[in-house]
Amino acid sequence: MAKHIYLITFLLLSCIYIPLTGQMTTKNYTLSNEDFPNPERGFYRYSETRSTNYSVLSQSLLESYRALHQPRGTAAFEIYSTLIFRYFFLEDFVDAPISQAYLDNMQADFDIARAAGVKLIPRFAYTDRVDGSACGSFICPPYGDAPKARVLEHIEQVGPLLKKNRDVIAAIQMGWIGVWGEQYYTDYFGDASQGPNFKLTDQNWADRLDVLQAFLAATPTDRMIQVRYPQIKQKTIYGIQAPTSSLPLTAAEAYLEDDKSRLGFHNDCYLASDNDFGTYIDYGTTSMSSQSDTTQLKPYAAADSKYVVVGGETCAANNPDDNCYPAGRADSEMRRMHYSYLNADYNYPDVNADWEGDCIEDIKRDLGYRLHLTTAAVSSTAEPGGSIDITLQIENTGYAAPYNPRLVELILRNQITGQKLYASIDSDPRDWHAHATTTVSQSICLGEDLPLGSYEVLLNLADPQASLIDRADYAIRLASQSGNTDLWEPATGYHDLGIELLVQAASQSVSCAASSTFGYCHQNLYVSNVAVSEYVAAATIRTDAVMDTPSSFIAGFGICLEPDFSVPLGVMMEAKIDPCE
Repeated sequence: MAKHIYLITFLLLSCIYIPLTGQMTTKNYTLSNEDFPNPERGFYRYSETRSTNYSVLSQSLLESYRALHQPRGTAAFEIYSTLIFRYFFLEDFVDAPISQAYLDNMQADFDIARAAGVKLIPRFAYTDRVDGSACGSFICPPYGDAPKARVLEHIEQVGPLLKKNRDVIAAIQMGWIGVWGEQYYTDYFGDASQGPNFKLTDQNWADRLDVLQAFLAATPTDRMIQVRYPQIKQKTIYGIQAPTSSLPLTAAEAYLEDDKSRLGFHNDCYLASDNDFGTYIDYGTTSMSSQSDTTQLKPYAAADSKYVVVGGETCAANNPDDNCYPAGRADSEMRRMHYSYLNADYNYPDVNADWEGDCIEDIKRDLGYRLHLTTAAVSSTAEPGGSIDITLQIENTGYAAPYNPRLVELILRNQITGQKLYASIDSDPRDWHAHATTTVSQSICLGEDLPLGSYEVLLNLADPQASLIDRADYAIRLASQSGNTDLWEPATGYHDLGIELLVQAASQSVSCAASSTFGYCHQNLYVSNVAVSEYVAAATIRTDAVMDTPSSFIAGFGICLEPDFSVPLGVMMEAKIDPCE
């Protein structure tokens, strides 16, 4: 394998700037109660495909999910869905590698999701067969999943696809082990449903953690993997003998892209019982018994979930516990456990229908993040080479913070020519936590060549992936209005702050020391899937892509080639360090 990289020219950039000490324009905004689609949150729609008869996703169907629709024919509520749960069943490959045809169909699914403007939540499993005829229960062994060696082989096969298509992956579920990929009813990894001990041994845990570690290594580090039980994360981080009192993730440890910060949770029996049908159970070890432990595991999950992705589905009626607050805790528990998504298809009507006419509208709006810009203050005037000051106050009224990397940009748009300038805001929306208000203040330099005139000031919360950064359907929409006018621009994905910046002729020259500078293209790009002939960023480009097609990378300050980046023999990659024009 050869890497053809041509560094054509390097420029040291320096500028003379004019300071700005003018007045500020301050705008206050009201919170909108409108329900609307937003990426990586909300009610998801279910889909599955099987190796016996692979059925690729339908773009038109996915696009219809993004519009307001009934999740079930009898449902008394309507939703917008930007998330698609995708079961990849591998029943034909229990004793064989995954076929190339299956992998090609997986790539087709990702391409269709990208075209439709949605993201997937993938889970791999070998069986969903339920047969209780041999034991008088609803399910009996053998179950039909695969041994560890086969699972590890399959993880190695799907890993490159998941890395290549991370732009349209919201989160990945652990899967692989047991019926439904839920790590419970399994032929090879310890079956805690069987007596006399109803627990897992040290070897069972070691085998399970081998699978999870392999999956963590094979998948993109900027995407989280959801495990079915909080105890799986504890034992992954602290070892097989880790107690249920193990410490949760902290703010200082969040988003480091290591195992502890990447593991989230999916609860597939939300509120079905006190321990959510086995979610909050200590499954024991060789020397310790199995027992329910909501006292330790629920507070652990509540604290840890502040910084990781959480979702799931209801699975059985449990009145009145699964009703809305105050009779039950359906909505209050979502807030406590920082839920970002929930299955719209299951379990309706036994559970989800109980929320109709009560808390369903709140749940629709508040699953995941719901960001409201309360105040924006921006300099009223500026001079080329000078700077502007901004202060933003953002309130999150949802259940959780965004869980994937997200770009924050301030954009100046010339009111005569329409030309746009972009500057990065130094704030991470993953830190805009639920039930809190975040203040962002920053000074931004203006280029000496900035044309004089009047500029609209806009805010953009774009997806940082180069394939999605200019797509409005993947940008976060704020729940904010100015009077009765929404700040959101549907065509661009920007928010018009209703503030005008007047750029006037310079009076004298001094140096601008702000950390960010407006440029004529996005400051930073992350390229995980090379799909066009040229990528341009004002500051940096990061990539770990396998370059399937020729392309040029042009950045103002640096190009970072990360692990897994490669250029196959015969493919041309050109890299150029040059200012963005």
